[in-house]
Amino acid sequence: MAASHKQDPIVLVIDFHHARGPEIEHCIGDEGTDPATENDWSLLPFMALSDGAHLSTEEFSYFTLRRKETPTVPATSLFGIACSRQMDSKILIHRPPDVTRSTVQKAVVVVTDTPQRVGQLREKLSVVTSAWFAQRDFSDIDILKKFREGLVISLQNDDASKDQALGLSLREMIHEFKYQTLVLFKALLLQPKILFFGSRCERLCMIQFSLISLIPGLIDCLHDCADPASDSYAQTVEKPTSLKTSDRTSLLAYMGLPLQIFGRGSMFGPYTPLQQLDLLADDGTKSYVVGSTNSLLLQQKDRYSDILINLDEDTISISSPSLRNALYLSTADRRWIDLLTQIVNETWDEAHPQLPKTHGFMGSEEFIRLQFEEYLLALLSSMKYHEELTAFTSGGSAHRGRAQLQNFNIEGDPALDFNSEFLTQWQKTSNYALFSRLTSDALLFSITEPRHPSAGGLTMDDIQRRVSQQVADLHLDERVREGREALNRHFAMGQKKVSAAFNSFWSDVEAGREAQRKRGEEKVSQSQRVSMENDAQISSPPVSSPDPASDASGSRRGASIDLTGAQASVSAAGQRASAYFSSWGSWATEKRREWQEKRSASPSPHLGSSASPSTPPLPAVPETGADSDRGRRDSMQAQSDEPDGLARSVSRRKRWSNILLRRDSSDFAPVPKHDENVALDSANTNHDGSYPKSPLSQGFPAYDTEEPDTKNHNAPPQKSIDVAPVDADGFSTVPLSPNHGLGLTVKPADESVSLPNPDADPSPAALPANDEEHATKTASDSTGTK
Repeated sequence: MAASHKQDPIVLVIDFHHARGPEIEHCIGDEGTDPATENDWSLLPFMALSDGAHLSTEEFSYFTLRRKETPTVPATSLFGIACSRQMDSKILIHRPPDVTRSTVQKAVVVVTDTPQRVGQLREKLSVVTSAWFAQRDFSDIDILKKFREGLVISLQNDDASKDQALGLSLREMIHEFKYQTLVLFKALLLQPKILFFGSRCERLCMIQFSLISLIPGLIDCLHDCADPASDSYAQTVEKPTSLKTSDRTSLLAYMGLPLQIFGRGSMFGPYTPLQQLDLLADDGTKSYVVGSTNSLLLQQKDRYSDILINLDEDTISISSPSLRNALYLSTADRRWIDLLTQIVNETWDEAHPQLPKTHGFMGSEEFIRLQFEEYLLALLSSMKYHEELTAFTSGGSAHRGRAQLQNFNIEGDPALDFNSEFLTQWQKTSNYALFSRLTSDALLFSITEPRHPSAGGLTMDDIQRRVSQQVADLHLDERVREGREALNRHFAMGQKKVSAAFNSFWSDVEAGREAQRKRGEEKVSQSQRVSMENDAQISSPPVSSPDPASDASGSRRGASIDLTGAQASVSAAGQRASAYFSSWGSWATEKRREWQEKRSASPSPHLGSSASPSTPPLPAVPETGADSDRGRRDSMQAQSDEPDGLARSVSRRKRWSNILLRRDSSDFAPVPKHDENVALDSANTNHDGSYPKSPLSQGFPAYDTEEPDTKNHNAPPQKSIDVAPVDADGFSTVPLSPNHGLGLTVKPADESVSLPNPDADPSPAALPANDEEHATKTASDSTGTK
């Protein structure tokens, strides 16, 4: 029928007008005819320019058209393929006034009567469209006319009986959908409303052609797919009366193939625009297989679909629970599709998905089609045996008796391996009714064994295959590899960040240390400079200004060197003197406190004289409290301000220490006249160890070389010695002169003791003056006399 009513190819140009939308610009067909107007193809521009086609440089769309019935030609379905492109309107040689946008979008369409020719035209149409756009002049359509003439010649010489496949590679389909490929195949037999959605129009259309091509012979019998009201195939098909087993076409026809999926109430639209939604929602449309690139249908998927296949997310959604139960794969079904998926995956080649990497028959396109053909023939044979067995057991009109059925040696009901719920719903479809009519008295189970290709119980191989398939679906290797790479990448980045942070922190620490060291050096140098300047101002002689007549640079250099050395010497001397004064001041204060405590703890003078008449009272040192302290501080300030008072202050402190030592020890006690030297020696050597003398007094022991007169006990009392005025510290000023001296002589027995050098360091201790020692001895003698 298709060969007797061939339709020559038709070439059309679709333009997207900015105001009127897509419209047919040119229609190139038989001379004197306008197929677009005659067949009312008003929706063809919307089918040619799919939604989202402007987002890509080149896009293809596939669609179906209905050709009206004429007195000579019956109504049938035509198939179209459109190649749409766009270009910048500024580069056009002749820019029409209607072109007001920055881009021009057009599509070149070829309409033919068979879908196989659409597959052949794909590459040719792409080349012609690209060449026409390269002219930059859309008014010149000579290249399109020559293209149409070449198509007519090539299609006349084409062998229509040649089996050509159209659609996406079945290997890609199984590799992507896996076991769900069998779910879609069985869903196609149940004739629900199947909606495919995807953003890429060509891939959307190709997967639908691949799905319907799994039913043998169906792609050649799509004469009624464009209009749900068409049913010409069912009205004209005849029941086969003979079988030629060597002829595959005869065998398939005797088995009732192809199953008429798209008959009355059904339609097939690889790309269906929104303008055809009214046709989909019509009461006369019971089932369809359509595709759309508009996401608005996703919002109303429950209204327009029973099964939604989202190609962008690779998901299949079944809305009806009864349909979901019918499409549940049995154990035999799952074993069969898992084995086929395993073969495809083992022979998968990323560089060439259409061909197995072994370049053998296993896993090829022909192998997959034969596997689905075997599955479908086993389903038809098992279903036919199921009808005979059901009619016999239910007491109905069976075509075969029990004895005849037993002769086939068929155990049980093999159709149950295909899911009994699926069989129940399939028997209610229109394609099964046509199949039953064409094979009413045929013994299909005598030609093809009524047995599932993977029949049998669950085995260990099935479990292992299922587990391996599930593990492969998880893509653990890829995830582990990606996770390992991501972990290594993040670890390296973290290590770099930690190293950078540590280096930055360490550099900040080093910078802080360096800054602190510099600040410390600056403070030390500044303090030394200030102290040296202050000491220079106090102790150094004024530096005379340089002679103006002399060399200015040399004078400044010499003065700077002398001043620096002097300041350093003065500073060192000042530091030593300050340390010495502070140590002796603390020691004197401690001794003074001990003496006051002993004084306050000793008995009264009357008790002391009665208990020990020979012990004289100690001479009191005038103490004035705060005035004395104030005077001592004034005296120390005066000594620090005057350079000449340095030696006097040292002498006073030495004398004060000796007096304290003498008071603390027994130096003031009355000594027998006959053994005074021995007493002095014993007091000086400190035999009892109670009151040690000062190291300074020990260094220079004061012994009088002339023994005082102690024989005359009856001498009259001496007159009181005139004592020099006492200063604020309680000391009397003793003049030191070369003629007077200290009035001391060194003990002849101790030749190792050297006299103090007046030119040496002023640290040696000073000895008590002769006046003070003489006054003390006189006072003791008078006391002893009394």
